[in-house]
Amino acid sequence: MSDTISIEIGGNGSVIAEQRDHVLLVTLNRPHARNAVNVDLAVGVGEALEYAERQSDVWVVIITGAGDKAFCAGADLKAVAAGEFATGDLRLDKWGFAGYVSHHISKPTIAAVNGFALGGGTELVLQSDLAVAVDTATFGLPEVKRGIYAGAGGAFRLPRAIPPKIAMEAILTGQPISAQKALELGLINKSVPADELLATAFALAEAICENAPLAVQASKRIAREINDGVVERELSDWKRSAAEGPGLMSSADAREGVTAFAQKRAPEWTGR
Repeated sequence: MSDTISIEIGGNGSVIAEQRDHVLLVTLNRPHARNAVNVDLAVGVGEALEYAERQSDVWVVIITGAGDKAFCAGADLKAVAAGEFATGDLRLDKWGFAGYVSHHISKPTIAAVNGFALGGGTELVLQSDLAVAVDTATFGLPEVKRGIYAGAGGAFRLPRAIPPKIAMEAILTGQPISAQKALELGLINKSVPADELLATAFALAEAICENAPLAVQASKRIAREINDGVVERELSDWKRSAAEGPGLMSSADAREGVTAFAQKRAPEWTGR
């Protein structure tokens, strides 16, 4: 493999992008916050994907997290509470959560899950074309335990990615899914020891790179139903998901869920 080339992107260091031959490695670089998503991270990931899409010598993207604890812990609740996401940056509206979940590019994407991937972390995996994970990783959508919902695609993508009854159990109970179970269900392609994670992801990327890149990209667009960067069959899903947000997020239960989580106590639900 040739030397690693660092790619300049935004994000104030929250994301590191490095090109190795025809593979762009994108690392969520907020290990102190379990790689939780703030605006800087979303901008960095989004710009990295834009770079990958326009560079003819980038054929595959791998996304992973820094550290050995978490792939991505979802949204940074402190940033949400501070109103940091109200930036007016139309790119983030188009790209979706983490600059990724509705950012449809032609280049194949591989999630290399280096730790737990709950909530938004699972939603990143669902958007990726392939996924490999450490054998200690956990997946799932625990939002209902916080009085909120999986609004970054998880609520409609998980039932399409794994058997619907299993998906509904995960969504409605908020219970996690182990790496082994995720492998059995087809949510991920491989489960490996931590020291083999990136090598496994790069091996998959290199197997893709053995093929004609334009043929691979056309095949992905067909398989994923991407037209001009949009998956039209999901538009109504995103509209329905967004419509649920204002009422739920302003509910007493949503406030209680976040408060109880911060206070490390069991929530007291009222259904209001």
